[in-house]
Amino acid sequence: MKQFFVAFSLVLSLVMTVLWQVLLSDSVNFYIVSAALLVLSMLPFFISFELRSITPREITLTATLIALAVVSRAAFYLIPQVKPIAAVVIASAVCLGAQRGYIIGAFSAFISNFIFGQGIWTPFQMVALGLVGFIAGAAFDKMRANRFTLAALGFVLAFAVYGLIVDLSTILVMYGEHITWQGVIGVYATGALFDLVFGVSTAVFLFAFGEPFIRKIQRVDTKYGLTARW
Repeated sequence: MKQFFVAFSLVLSLVMTVLWQVLLSDSVNFYIVSAALLVLSMLPFFISFELRSITPREITLTATLIALAVVSRAAFYLIPQVKPIAAVVIASAVCLGAQRGYIIGAFSAFISNFIFGQGIWTPFQMVALGLVGFIAGAAFDKMRANRFTLAALGFVLAFAVYGLIVDLSTILVMYGEHITWQGVIGVYATGALFDLVFGVSTAVFLFAFGEPFIRKIQRVDTKYGLTARW
């Protein structure tokens, strides 16, 4: 009952924030609206995870994969955009499914930002990396994961999905309610090179290490019977 009340209060406050900005405020802050909507989009995954009966071993595996994703990003701190974090999230989602992939991706972005810096971009990065995990889990539930399919989908997700959402935060911060097509195109064009490097590096990491990493996760999962697909 307490969990339901907390979740309901959070949802209600976010909805009221959006309605206040859109209907009552003289000047709409599109960043506040977008951040509130992004948090609302994350809640179903977090609430479903919280309400399920989860074993300590399952929590340990999920937390370990989140920690590996965070460490993988921190290890390449000095090389801009060359980060294995999306590759770790995708490999985890292949083994554990779409919803766990979202949880691992979103928490990895949030926790790693305590190293790289929290900011107005954090909700966008959480949703972006969460969607990378969710889409990867859903896609590889229907097709076989090998180094070629992992690398191909990893590139698309890191370059297009992650880049599209994260660059949106830059647009909202720079232009607010004065967004123009020229500004949007300029931001995405400027960020295209960074997104391309992230996409290529993700594909390379998955091509080289994706299959062995997946086999390790599956071996642990099968040996100890840690999880079941949601």
